[in-house]
Amino acid sequence: MTATRAPATRAPAAPVARTETAARGQPGPARATARGATLAGALAMVCVGGSVAVTGTLARAPVYTAEALRYAAACLLLLAFARASGRSVRLPRAAEWLWLAGIAATGLVVFNVALADGARDAEPAVFGVAVACVPTLLAVAGPLLERSRPAPKAIVAAVVLTGGAALVQGLGRCDAAGFAWAAVVFGCEAAFTLLAVPVLGRHGPLGVSVHATWIATVIFAVLGGVREGPAAVTRLSAADWLATGYLAVGVTAVAFVLWYTSVGRLGAGRAGLLTGIAPSAATLTGILLGGPAPRPMVWAGIAVVIAGLTVGLRNGERGSDALSPS
Repeated sequence: MTATRAPATRAPAAPVARTETAARGQPGPARATARGATLAGALAMVCVGGSVAVTGTLARAPVYTAEALRYAAACLLLLAFARASGRSVRLPRAAEWLWLAGIAATGLVVFNVALADGARDAEPAVFGVAVACVPTLLAVAGPLLERSRPAPKAIVAAVVLTGGAALVQGLGRCDAAGFAWAAVVFGCEAAFTLLAVPVLGRHGPLGVSVHATWIATVIFAVLGGVREGPAAVTRLSAADWLATGYLAVGVTAVAFVLWYTSVGRLGAGRAGLLTGIAPSAATLTGILLGGPAPRPMVWAGIAVVIAGLTVGLRNGERGSDALSPS
């Protein structure tokens, strides 16, 4: 999912309520940290949005095998970074295994399976709108997981973002099965962030990313072996390998750490607003790659997304009010 985070061997980071309260009261390092976390989350969503054109090249490839290779490569890169930077990756304990396995199973595996299998029943825009609805759920559920009270301003901003992203994506057509797949995509996208909240304090963005990617590698390797056969890797073209490599580096290893850095420092509610950037980034990337100019409605949607981000993130204010004393 970078802004630098404390090594995993240190004590868990302070609760979000304390960090963001300090950011409000201090114009110095704490506020600068909040700005850095916002930038990290925004860059992560630019990486994700910009990957849409690349992902399309894998449409005819053995997708489960390609995903296994993607997450394996990303995990190795993350471990190499941890070693080079002197950071340790902690072994999960007790219930942490469930949270981390949940991230991998829902946010990485089922999410991608739903996109691949659901493509027969729904247009891509349908899944784009499903993902665009996630900020509203994060604005409510995120603060509750962090023992805070959802802020009305953050919820309003999330609804505005969802509307803007829907204008950018368009609604698309789908049948009943496609609607069901879209609901799965929505739930899995939210789970990718929400399930990380309980384990970010001890494992940090790097540790969470390492464990999620190796678990996803194992699951996709099994799926690939069963559904595509052990020889599927030999059917990957040069373009497939390049696309898989790009996804492993930019959209997984880099973007995961950036995203979880943002979630850990801003809270899931405020960081969730940044997901509205992804559809706009996909549109603008298409233009840079020689695609047609967007319709006026798309530009209007991008303007609405910017307005929602301005409302939700203005002045570095919190997206939630603490329920418990700091």
